[in-house]
Amino acid sequence: MAQITIRNLDDSVLQALRRRAAAAGHSTEEEARRALTRAAGIERDSAKRRLAAVRESLGKREDHRSEELVRQMREERTKNLSR
Repeated sequence: MAQITIRNLDDSVLQALRRRAAAAGHSTEEEARRALTRAAGIERDSAKRRLAAVRESLGKREDHRSEELVRQMREERTKNLSR
């Protein structure tokens, strides 16, 4: 793992990180690590990959318009009530 030093960081930024870390129950360093990870877009890329894998595991599904489904349900209900 790499390390960085951030110089000239505004005190208000550090205080905000400390508050967020305390609220989340982890260290300021961990909060900074998470913020940098989010800012780099890595979490989003990972989430996209997981979502694609879930979609693939579900297989291809037919798309239906909601009006068509509602119409079918009403027709079935009407048939059942008329029996």
